[in-house]
Amino acid sequence: MIYINAYSAICALGSDNDKIATALLNTQKEYLTKSSSFLKDEKSSYFGVINADLKDLCEFDDHNSRNNRVLATLADRVKPVIEKLKQSYGSDRIGVVMGTSTSGLEETVDALKVYLEDGSKKDDFKYSYQEFGSPSNFLSDYLSIKGPSYTISTACSSSARALLSAKKLIESGLCDAVIAGGADTLCSVPINGFDSMSVLSYDRCLPFNADRHGINIGEAGGLMVLSLEKSSLVLKAVGQSSDAYHPSAPDPTGEGAIRAMSLALKEANLQVSDIGYINMHGTATKLNDSMEALAVYSIFKDSVPCSSTKYLTGHTLGAAGILEACILCLLIDRKLPLPVQDFSKNKKDEELSDIKFVKDTLHPLKMNMMSNSFAFGGNNTCVIIGENNE
Repeated sequence: MIYINAYSAICALGSDNDKIATALLNTQKEYLTKSSSFLKDEKSSYFGVINADLKDLCEFDDHNSRNNRVLATLADRVKPVIEKLKQSYGSDRIGVVMGTSTSGLEETVDALKVYLEDGSKKDDFKYSYQEFGSPSNFLSDYLSIKGPSYTISTACSSSARALLSAKKLIESGLCDAVIAGGADTLCSVPINGFDSMSVLSYDRCLPFNADRHGINIGEAGGLMVLSLEKSSLVLKAVGQSSDAYHPSAPDPTGEGAIRAMSLALKEANLQVSDIGYINMHGTATKLNDSMEALAVYSIFKDSVPCSSTKYLTGHTLGAAGILEACILCLLIDRKLPLPVQDFSKNKKDEELSDIKFVKDTLHPLKMNMMSNSFAFGGNNTCVIIGENNE
């Protein structure tokens, strides 16, 4: 069994676990920020912005991107647990697996703007900021860890896949502990990319609502320390599939999503009735919401409470998987009520499969919870986290 020895997250809901937990008790508040800083043609949208002082990385010149400053801030919080594991196993037996979709690309955008304006080059810009390997390379250096270290980039399932890889590293005996997670910070390249695909909403996103118009983008980071050392939280399973239906659109039948959820249930040795909550991918795009509702209904019918937290955080892209896994940990750890699905401004899309949305204050009956991450290219990942009942 793989145990979660420590976890920490940061997002628009708050700068640490305590603030995020408090925000989850007040889902009527609007946490997204309107801005025209990222879109072309002076258009504006709503974004999930991290409002916090981040770790200064002036001593790590090759890694001083906003993405890595988020990870350093989180690493400082779980460092005491990591140091104990290093004493137990040695630094070469601890791995690092991160997920990201942009790494430090926004720093490249800023440097390119300067170059195009006057031909000058920014002295503080390093090409290494934008490399996908930077998050894991940085954390290994920052924490003096010498075990396997790599970054996964599978779009919006990246950090959920990092949890899967971390689990397999421990189960295979290659590592005794792994720091898993990831970060994505706001970047104009994917934001304008989503806008060009006509899936970016200029209003606050409304997952599963009849009048939804698309996604809002957010930034976030999260880390988990995983090992065989017993703790109160367990990473029970990670199911994965790849339906390869289309580069960006989900398979409308939900076949790949169904397979990922089914594999996770099988690996965790759990029945449908054992799941207390599903945090849905729930991006507020027509195609994704329809596919996911169908897939969830195919397995769970209307028996398991479901909601998406992306209307609170924005879609945090490569960090979505770890952020929403950390939210599950908070729900279980602190016995919080489940996040309510926001239908206050509109009504549920009645064309969606009739799953059980959380519409009012509700506490879970079972402490096994599922989180879905469905990415471009049909990269489907389903994470199950639960209470340690031993």
